[in-house]
Amino acid sequence: MTEREEQTAARAEVPEPRTALRADAAASRPRRRGADSTEGTTGAARPRPAADPSPSPASREDAMPPEPEEAAESARLRFVGSATRRIARGMDLDEIVLGLCRSAVPAFADGILVYLREPLPVGDTQPSGPFRLRLRRTGRQAGDSSDDDALMDPSAAELADVVDVVRAGALAEVLRGVRPVFGDTIAARGALTELLGRGSPLAAAPAKKAPAAGRRVIVAPLRGRRRVTGVAVLVRGPEQPPYEHDDLLVAAQLATHTALGVDKAVVYGREAYIADELQRTMLPESLPQPNGVKLASRYLPAAETARVGGDWYDAIPLPGSRVALVVGDVMGHSVTSAAIMGQLRTTAQTLAGLDLPPQEVLHHLDEQALRLGDDRMATCLYAVYDPIGRRLTLANAGHPPPVLLHSDGRAEVLDVPPGAPIGVGGVSFTSVEMDAPVGSTLILYTDGLVESRTCDVSTGIERLCERLTDTWHRTNDAHHHPPTLEPLCDEVLDVLGPGDRDDDIALLAARFDGIAPSSAAQWVLDPQAQSAREARKLAREALAGWGLSDLEDAVELLVSEVVTNAVRYAQRPVTLRMVHTDRLRCEVVDDVPQLPRMRRAGPADEGGRGMYLVNRVAQRWGAERLSAGKVVWFEI
Repeated sequence: MTEREEQTAARAEVPEPRTALRADAAASRPRRRGADSTEGTTGAARPRPAADPSPSPASREDAMPPEPEEAAESARLRFVGSATRRIARGMDLDEIVLGLCRSAVPAFADGILVYLREPLPVGDTQPSGPFRLRLRRTGRQAGDSSDDDALMDPSAAELADVVDVVRAGALAEVLRGVRPVFGDTIAARGALTELLGRGSPLAAAPAKKAPAAGRRVIVAPLRGRRRVTGVAVLVRGPEQPPYEHDDLLVAAQLATHTALGVDKAVVYGREAYIADELQRTMLPESLPQPNGVKLASRYLPAAETARVGGDWYDAIPLPGSRVALVVGDVMGHSVTSAAIMGQLRTTAQTLAGLDLPPQEVLHHLDEQALRLGDDRMATCLYAVYDPIGRRLTLANAGHPPPVLLHSDGRAEVLDVPPGAPIGVGGVSFTSVEMDAPVGSTLILYTDGLVESRTCDVSTGIERLCERLTDTWHRTNDAHHHPPTLEPLCDEVLDVLGPGDRDDDIALLAARFDGIAPSSAAQWVLDPQAQSAREARKLAREALAGWGLSDLEDAVELLVSEVVTNAVRYAQRPVTLRMVHTDRLRCEVVDDVPQLPRMRRAGPADEGGRGMYLVNRVAQRWGAERLSAGKVVWFEI
């Protein structure tokens, strides 16, 4: 839309007090009848004689035309009402300031400059630093080609974007006064000079021209509930009549409603920022990169007015190069829902770290939800992928079923028992195990992706499968490579179409690449001292088979230290596992729950140097508790 079209629309929406006043005054004038009817400079006319010599008092009162002052007041009220409604519709700073400019120009002014404080204070926060005003928006009547273009055109005046307000200056005095003032006052002249610069024609106009020129500028401070947040400068060109004293009241109304809108926008922006930060911290900052699987995720809030929700996703590495894939949805769209989601996600991470089966994880999540409250309901799907065995184990708690996109483009809805939602209590959960073919993609999602007011869950899941298959065929190349995960996630998010979403969406996609069985080795060792020597031999043979003989010395040293610590205290057999992918990972599992700690041994100490050596030689290492024991791992 061009500038002229925008101002035409603005005239249609906001009545112009000047035009309305002339129209009302004209409507109140009688028709001329000879020399007895005369018209004054204000548009008032002498009342014409009545046709009926004895009309009733009521009919005489009804026939009396409105006074020009009443017509002008009515026009101002209509303008103020329409303008304030337009300003109040805005939710952010840009919308509110734009509403002021569109309402004022050209109905009340030919040009406007709007400055806002930077930074804008929030609530009761005391501003720190210097008082600065930033030019946020300018408005000018289209087609104004008068000699005073510089008064209307901000670019001609070369306005500064940021103005420092001097504490004892004229601008500060005007802002403290709160009420709008004409540009011909001494304080207003000084304020305009500070705002626009000494070389600005607008600042110099009141002093250089006729006294009426000063009535063509109004400086209106924007004061909200607690403090001044900015200032607006309203300008009329020489073709228009100068401002009157009643126009100061109109400017005060515009400034007040704009300032209140700015306060509202600042608070709303702060709340939106807090909501965004809360939601972002509740979700994974980044996904892990486990061996044998590629991951991608998306999260979309329900709407701009509901930025927080209870949907979450997670990917948690497990011993044996496995990975846990989790997606859940807490009922509601509020900060409370997000807080409950954060607690359930933390609980799920802790339970996953214990390497519990999926059904046991859901059982403990159900108990945790009951401890949080009676109405803390959520759905959750928990899956564990084993890239070596190429198996997938899933358990469901009332969540929409996952979809598996096969390497040939076929989309399959996995048959997983739905179970009851988390928080019901007293229910059992069942897990199922199935093959996870190499090249297939598992899609976990929340109901916001497949359900809306116009689409039920079943129809949404059918659309999701169709979209996945269609995307596979459109992006498949001659070598039948599946589509990359990031574009696939973007395609999936458009299942419902724009504007049809009623709920937030969490999406987690996992591409199963698998790990070749020949790249993994596992042994069970008896808890005795000779097992350390046997572990070194087995590790040396595995490295030779993988062509990693150059790592023999370092790996033998670390395996010997970790296995020695394990068999020293273990009561049951110890497991040694080695996996070779883009890096070498070694894991030692025993039944002792105490985790090893790195410490410096004294000169006379016989032990205490094992984990210190692991820390110095390995690239990464760690120790994690399991449901029965612990696992110590290192990568090299």
